[in-house]
Amino acid sequence: MTTAQHLAAIDLLRGRAFPARRGRSELGDSGPGYHLARLAPAVESPHACGIREEDAAEQCRAECEALADALSTRWGPPQRVSLWSVSMRSVAGEAIADPWDELSHLTDDVHLWHVDGHWIAVGVACADELRWELLAVITETDPP
Repeated sequence: MTTAQHLAAIDLLRGRAFPARRGRSELGDSGPGYHLARLAPAVESPHACGIREEDAAEQCRAECEALADALSTRWGPPQRVSLWSVSMRSVAGEAIADPWDELSHLTDDVHLWHVDGHWIAVGVACADELRWELLAVITETDPP
């Protein structure tokens, strides 16, 4: 996917109502008060393209930065938020609201904007040992 396609996916989710129950969508997962999209990076299978895993991770991070730059043009500079402490609190047994609980176990940090009553976050996650993916969250739930 390109930055323009990522922006279109975020716009689509911003305009979509939140479901009453957790479920899957064509872009990822949605639940009460949130959408969590897994956006495909430009290189989905690094080994098929002869790209080393480290290079694929770096490319995905660069795509995330490009997306954050595009969103910053719309909404101003983001907050850069570490989710490490949220993840540790969750592991220790504290109840963390979705999507923040799930997001904190997928990525270390996110770019975060508050726009029109919703939080929009983008970050990078290791999908498995060979793939990286961009994450986008649209939620009405305040960060913990």
